[in-house]
Amino acid sequence: MTVEEYNRAVDAYADNLYRFVLKNLKDEHMSRDIIQDTFEKLWLKIEAVSGLKVKTYLFTSAYHTMIDYIRKEKRYSDVDPMEVSEETHSKNYSDLGEVLERAVNNLPEDQRAVVMLRDYEGYSYREIADITELSESQVKVYIYRARVYLKNYIGSMEQVI
Repeated sequence: MTVEEYNRAVDAYADNLYRFVLKNLKDEHMSRDIIQDTFEKLWLKIEAVSGLKVKTYLFTSAYHTMIDYIRKEKRYSDVDPMEVSEETHSKNYSDLGEVLERAVNNLPEDQRAVVMLRDYEGYSYREIADITELSESQVKVYIYRARVYLKNYIGSMEQVI
């Protein structure tokens, strides 16, 4: 990879990476730090990373850095964010985006990450498997479970609208 390709990768993928990490962490400062670390890792491996595989490399690196941060924070936290309550959303809201965001935030970190990569970033199951280092079957299972949870959480559309 050349310096020009690196600069194009920064321009092309920085916003998408930031949005992906921010949606998972909900912490602007830490998200920026993770993106900066990700691009630093790319710079250090500029000779080894192909210009054709830079997007996958960036998302994989950002994902793993984010997971490391989450695990580190979990050790210092008394509450286990992996526990998902099986509550149903029965209040009437007019903002479906707010309800959906709250539901996505309740998902376990692995399920949330694969749903974000699939539904927000548009990656294929194979690409998500490469990024998360899960099997393609496990990615499908996580996405299925997340969507079932989201459907149960939101309930019927009549309650939301």
